[in-house]
Amino acid sequence: MIVVRVELWSAIDGRKTELARMHIANDGHATVANSRLGDYQGETFIGRDTAALDKGRVSKRGEVRGWRRHDFHIWNLVAAMLADMGYRQGRR
Repeated sequence: MIVVRVELWSAIDGRKTELARMHIANDGHATVANSRLGDYQGETFIGRDTAALDKGRVSKRGEVRGWRRHDFHIWNLVAAMLADMGYRQGRR
């Protein structure tokens, strides 16, 4: 499983605050047929601090199918998952 955390590190007092979290997991279906492909399920969680995020309440779910897992950097998978979940507000 891939865990993506967004943290704010304060330049003023050094505090670290977790703002968001996402899990991405390969479901194994495509990989069995072709080890270069992956089918991924993702979830983001409700909350804007570690305590709330630790409750595991799902905010959004998404999926990325047939991902060419060895051809692209992990940030491309994260971006594709966020796009599938509908995180596009604010884009022009």
